[in-house]
Amino acid sequence: MLLLQWVWTDTGKEAVAPRLIYYALRLLMFILSFVLEDWAIHELVQSPRERRIAVVLVASSYVTWTYQTHTFSNAVETLVVLWSIVMSKRIIDNKHRSSLLSSALLGALVAFGIFNRITLPAFLLPPALYLLPHFRRRPFSLLALCATFLLTSVLAIAVDTFFYHPSAQSLLEVLSTNPTVTPLNSLIYNTSSSNLSLHGLHPPYQHLIASLPLLLGPALPLIWYIRKPNLSMLSALSATILLSLIPHQEPRFLLPAVPLILSSIHPPPSPVLRRYWFASWIAFNAVLGVLMGIYHQGGVVSAQLWLGQQEQHNLTSTEVFWWRTYSPPVWLLGGTDIVTVDLMGMEVEEMLDKVSGATGGYEGGLPRSVGLVAPWSSGELDAWIDKMRSVMVFEQLWKTKNHLNLDDLDFGQDGIRATLERVVGRRGLVIWKVSRHPEVQEQVVGNR
Repeated sequence: MLLLQWVWTDTGKEAVAPRLIYYALRLLMFILSFVLEDWAIHELVQSPRERRIAVVLVASSYVTWTYQTHTFSNAVETLVVLWSIVMSKRIIDNKHRSSLLSSALLGALVAFGIFNRITLPAFLLPPALYLLPHFRRRPFSLLALCATFLLTSVLAIAVDTFFYHPSAQSLLEVLSTNPTVTPLNSLIYNTSSSNLSLHGLHPPYQHLIASLPLLLGPALPLIWYIRKPNLSMLSALSATILLSLIPHQEPRFLLPAVPLILSSIHPPPSPVLRRYWFASWIAFNAVLGVLMGIYHQGGVVSAQLWLGQQEQHNLTSTEVFWWRTYSPPVWLLGGTDIVTVDLMGMEVEEMLDKVSGATGGYEGGLPRSVGLVAPWSSGELDAWIDKMRSVMVFEQLWKTKNHLNLDDLDFGQDGIRATLERVVGRRGLVIWKVSRHPEVQEQVVGNR
C-alpha cells in the first residue's frame, strides 16, 4: 500500500481512492493465492500424477477464484494453514537434522495465523501431534519455534495497540498498561452466547450437512474412498470436528479445508464415472462461482463505495445503519464523516427500535434522518415500511440488483417457491433515507 500511495501521490492527488485500494488488494490476494497456494500443493503432494490432479482440482474450485481472491481473514488463514503444514512436513520428514529454520518459520507462521484468526489451532492439531516426537529428540527445534512465536506475537501486539490507540503519546506506556491482544479479545467475544446470537446460532451438524457440501459439491463423496488419510486430510477433519463445536458456523470458516481435501482425494477410477464426475464438477463450480462470486452479498462493497463518493447524501445525520449484510468495510468510505453502525443479524424488532430511535429531533433546522442499508428481499422490512408510512418517511437513495442475501432463506416458514421468489426474484440491496414524518416530528417537539 505504501508503493500504491507513492505512485498515486506522484500524479498530484493527495489520497489513494478507496476503489483503487480495493482492486489492488484483490489483485494482491489473487497473486498470493496463485503463487503460495499452488506452491504449497506441490510441496504436500509427492506423486507427479497426483500433484497434477490436485493442482487442477484446487485451481478449478470456485472457492479458489472467489473467496481466495478476497481479503477475508479466512483466505489469509488458508495460506497460513497450508504453509504451516508444509513446514511441519519438512520437519517430520527430516529425521536426522534439527530443522531449525523450518521450526523458526513455523513458529512465526502460527503466531501470525492466530492473530489473524483464533481458529487456526483447530487445523494444526494433527501436525502438532506428529511433531511431538521430533521436539522431544531435538529440543533446540522447539526452542527456535517458541522464540519466533513469541517475537511475532510481541510485534503483532505492538502493531495492533498502535492501530487502536493512534493518539497515544507513548506506545510503550500503552503496551504496559492497556495492550491490544487481538486473539484474547476475539476469544472473549466468541465465547459469549449473546454475541454469537447476533450472527446466528447453528446446530453442531451444520458444517457436515451444509458447509462442506456447499464448498466441495461432488468432491465431498470422494472422501469416503480415501484409504489412508494423509496429514492434510487429518488437518481438515480435525478442524471440521472442532469448529462444529462452536454454535455459530459459516462455510467460510472451513475455507482452509478445501485445498487440503482436494489435494487428498482422487477422481473415480472408472473412465465413464470419471467423465460424468468432471462434468458435474465443472457445472457445480460454474454455478457456485457466479452465485458466490457475484451475487451473494455482492452489493456491500458497491453500496459502501457509493456512500464514500457522495458529498451530499441528503441525510441530516452521518449515521448509516447496516442490517443483515456482511460487515461493511469502513475504509471504503475514504475518510468521510459517515458513522457506520453494523446491526449484523439483529432481530427485526431491535433493529427497528434502533433506527426509529435515531430519527428523533432536528439537525440544521431539518428533521433528523439516518441511512439504512438492508436487503431488498426482507419481508419484515416491507411490513414495517407499510405499517409506519404515516409516522416515518422512507426515501430510496440507491439500489443494486447484484445482491443476494442467502441468509434470508426460510423454506420452513415460507415454502420453497415463495422463498425463491422473494430472495431471488427480489434480489438487491437498498440504501434508505429514514426520517420521521414532519407532522409527527412537530407533535413530538410540541409535547416536549
